[in-house]
Amino acid sequence: MALWDALRRRFVAGLLLVAPLVVTLYVVTTLVRWSLVVIDPVVAGTRLTQYTGNDQLAAQVLAVVLILGALVALGSLAGRTVGSRLFGNVGRVVNFVPLVNTIYSSVRQVASALVERDSRYDSVVLVEYPRDGIYALGFVTGESPEPVLSATDERAYNVFLPNSPNPTGGRLALVPEDQITEIDMSVREGLRQVVTTGMGPEEEPIADVPVTNAPSGADAESDPDVDASRPDR
Repeated sequence: MALWDALRRRFVAGLLLVAPLVVTLYVVTTLVRWSLVVIDPVVAGTRLTQYTGNDQLAAQVLAVVLILGALVALGSLAGRTVGSRLFGNVGRVVNFVPLVNTIYSSVRQVASALVERDSRYDSVVLVEYPRDGIYALGFVTGESPEPVLSATDERAYNVFLPNSPNPTGGRLALVPEDQITEIDMSVREGLRQVVTTGMGPEEEPIADVPVTNAPSGADAESDPDVDASRPDR
């Protein structure tokens, strides 16, 4: 039994060492294959191989450089008045096409949220979910719209409840103010807790005891990771 336990421990140690490398290699390979689906038509359409001595790899690298250069040029143009008007007109035309306008606006909003630095979570809170007495970690994204206040007659906040360990998925809950418990935890620490399923490093301890029964805004002023523009609570 001692020999079996020793072999099992060594097997698990080897698996933990190799598994991340295998998964990383698989993801990188998948991304490269997906990129080639976009790059190869560019190489074929522009006949770049005739400029690289029929070297396919060099042509692909050149195509990547050209695509990146084109994106930079479009970004520079969009920052100017003429480009802003041009792309604005394109967006208005797309908005007239049924179904296409929904997809276009949704993708654009997601892309803007990922790029803009100002689109950060306001604070980390606890919400009793999926039942009373069980707390879920959530992120306040803003105050709920006016129709919610009119329908419920009480102030509410938009709280994103992320999935763990993949915080890009989750659900949006409109939670009344008196049912939100704000905790002394930065957004960065909260995201680390979600990604690591609670197994964050011990050298950076976090408070797990609620400090108030409703968002007060006091902790936001002392937390550099919290947006200073969030509403006082």
